Amino acid sequence: MTTTVGDFLIERLSEWGVTRIFGYPGDGINGVFGALSRAKGKIEFVQARHEEMAAFMASAHAKFTGELGVCIATSGPGASHLITGLYDARMDHMPVLAIVGQQARTALGSHYQQELDLVSMFKDVAGAFVQQASVPSQVRHLLDRAVRIAIGERRVTAIILPNDLQDLEYEAPARAHGTAHSGVGYSKPKVVPYEADLQRAADVLNAGQKVAILVGAGALQATDQVIAVSEKLGAGVAKALLGKAAMPDDLPWVTGSIGLLGTEPSYRLMTECDTLLMIGSGFPYSEFLPKEGQARGVQIDLQPDMLSLRYPMEVNLVGDAAETLAELLPLLEHKTERKWRKKVEGWHGSWEKTLEKRAMAKANPINPQRVVYELSPRLPEQAIITSDSGSCANWFARDLKIRRGMKCSLSGGLASMGAAVPYAIAAKFAFPERQVIALVGDGAMQMNNMAELITVAKYWRQWESPKWICAVFNNEDLNQVTWEQRVMEGDPKFEASQSIPDVPYHLFAISIGLKGIFVEREEDVAAAWEQALDSDVPVLIEFKTDPDVPPLPPHIKLEQAKKFATTLLRGDPNEAGVILQTAKQVLGTVLPHKK
Repeated sequence: MTTTVGDFLIERLSEWGVTRIFGYPGDGINGVFGALSRAKGKIEFVQARHEEMAAFMASAHAKFTGELGVCIATSGPGASHLITGLYDARMDHMPVLAIVGQQARTALGSHYQQELDLVSMFKDVAGAFVQQASVPSQVRHLLDRAVRIAIGERRVTAIILPNDLQDLEYEAPARAHGTAHSGVGYSKPKVVPYEADLQRAADVLNAGQKVAILVGAGALQATDQVIAVSEKLGAGVAKALLGKAAMPDDLPWVTGSIGLLGTEPSYRLMTECDTLLMIGSGFPYSEFLPKEGQARGVQIDLQPDMLSLRYPMEVNLVGDAAETLAELLPLLEHKTERKWRKKVEGWHGSWEKTLEKRAMAKANPINPQRVVYELSPRLPEQAIITSDSGSCANWFARDLKIRRGMKCSLSGGLASMGAAVPYAIAAKFAFPERQVIALVGDGAMQMNNMAELITVAKYWRQWESPKWICAVFNNEDLNQVTWEQRVMEGDPKFEASQSIPDVPYHLFAISIGLKGIFVEREEDVAAAWEQALDSDVPVLIEFKTDPDVPPLPPHIKLEQAKKFATTLLRGDPNEAGVILQTAKQVLGTVLPHKK
């Protein structure tokens, strides 16, 4: 049988270790889909409802497995739909390859239907490598370079295949001038700094009396090393959101998330430390780091362009987090004075009580914090949790307690709505035996997550375990932005932009063959979670939550208080509920706790 360009592409991807591709078909990429069919399951194809969701799935696959994520789409709108999901991968430094179709070579430049300048369109998001093939013998080195650059540099790459090229007979490059003869293979290097630079870093850390550590996604494979370093230095450890699974929350000196969605202990850790060690994090908000000049800094990152970017570091180390920390550890002195560590642990203990009080405060009808607070102790071992952007990310950041062996993620640098369900689908394909849970606001659910439930309905019977849950926070409000309008702008809730329709999400789930659960009383939250976790069918569990519960930052600035007061003076449509719930949350730290 003739080997087409499409056949060669699929075979070569398999040689690179690719086992799964996410995407959506179309006539611009039919030659590759024909090859996928002929390959008879060598590479699994997962059909999303929309190309953007396929790109999110590829990004999530890379995040949860460490492997190359691959997505595929047709020409024109199929290719353009991939862009948002690809930017998610690019912003979070994930290795993802996009394979897209294009109109026939003879038609290019004629303003043909669905003819877009795809090389230009992908030039930013896939700037590390984007090329359009013109002859069969070119495809080999284009694919090899695209894969090697993606996994080696943790970047997004793209190759564009005109539809007439895909069905041509594949030709190996000739042994002639002007050809390239590439090969398959990549081995991850051991990247560690020189001993002299490690010693400089150790000198800074050894001199510190109050050491704070901030970990990000780059530390996800360095849990043991971070624990060993923090124990030696008597340090507290805060986590950027993408690094939430890097450290278990049951360690009393782990202060939780940092930033607007972060915790009070993490805020105090940063404002009172005299030394900062940042590991594998591009956390963007400098205002939540120590004041410039307050602390001496050491940073470890694989990418030089991320060093000394958020805080002026004294020592900048290019290296893999686990390998670098292992080399650094013998150079560190064990600090016998533990006053700072005890202070951090005290903050942690007080904060846990505050979280409980806030979560158990009565709301109308359900306090959204309680939804995640009740889930957290019920999470099975090895669970994978995804979160969407929006107010639900606050409760994911603060109230969800990660234990060793769990995984969790969300759209970090891009902070895009609509990622939680495709992330959870990709997680389930990668780890079909595990419990997977997506936390989603109703805004993101209506935007695009709802359609991806159909993908779950299509595939769930193929999974080793049916344990998959989508939890929807239904408050009929684009809640995070509503609160940003109030607190950052001093504007009342703008009903025209913020109020969204009330949709019976659980009934939609039932209509497509999934299990649907509706919860509208706080006393039913825990039992509903137990029912969902025990289900032998994927579940959508809908919680009717109170939009007036404020996603309080870890520290309320005077300017924010003034803007909030201005909001109330101008008259907010939810004024009574906002005042009541804000008072409960703020005063919950000092008032007696009543369940």
